[in-house]
Amino acid sequence: MERGLYIAASGMVSEMARQDLIANNLANASTPGYKADRAVQGSFGDLLLSNTATGAQVGPLGLGSRIERQVTDLSAAPVRETGEPLDFAVEGDGYFAVQTAQGVRYTRNGQFGAAADGTLVDQRGNRVLGPGNQPVRVAADGKVDAANVGIFNVPNARKVGDALLQGAAAGPATGRVRAGGLEGSGADPARAMVDMIASLRAFESGQKVITTIDGTLSKAANQVGAIG
Repeated sequence: MERGLYIAASGMVSEMARQDLIANNLANASTPGYKADRAVQGSFGDLLLSNTATGAQVGPLGLGSRIERQVTDLSAAPVRETGEPLDFAVEGDGYFAVQTAQGVRYTRNGQFGAAADGTLVDQRGNRVLGPGNQPVRVAADGKVDAANVGIFNVPNARKVGDALLQGAAAGPATGRVRAGGLEGSGADPARAMVDMIASLRAFESGQKVITTIDGTLSKAANQVGAIG
């Protein structure tokens, strides 16, 4: 089978995976505390070609590309003022902790609200935890002291979906909680659009390569091999 077909197809598959990440970043460009993902592409091992008659080396031949790993940019984004009493942002290092059905998860999205039982919850109804891993209570005036909202140091945090991260907390974080503000999204719409266009062009190049090889194979089968 023509090796070029596999090389072009592997590149197209990689770009499809990259497009999914870029589209997700664009969809969360306004989500507070969102952390953008990047796809790190690499190549399969090269094949060393040599002259079958003389044994002289011709050079390497790439065997296609692949997505080696997905990287999340966990760097902090600027904080914007909202004036809402139950909006919180982490200035510096650290994550909020919420109690989910799967265990404690961490987030930088501090867009919280009050539950019917008077506890502070996130947008999915998960209880926000304080410094002692206890639920945070909302005062009668609808406010929460920022000191009662815990922030934790999570060195090896990894995304698990819904703006939540998983990891092992290593004590309190060095940052501080700011009330009445939200951290912006880590996704840059302008950069995402540029990356999407570049990925689309790479995908189209793979399509053209496959079309060209298909045409060449068709001629080889129908014209070159034909008996006059």
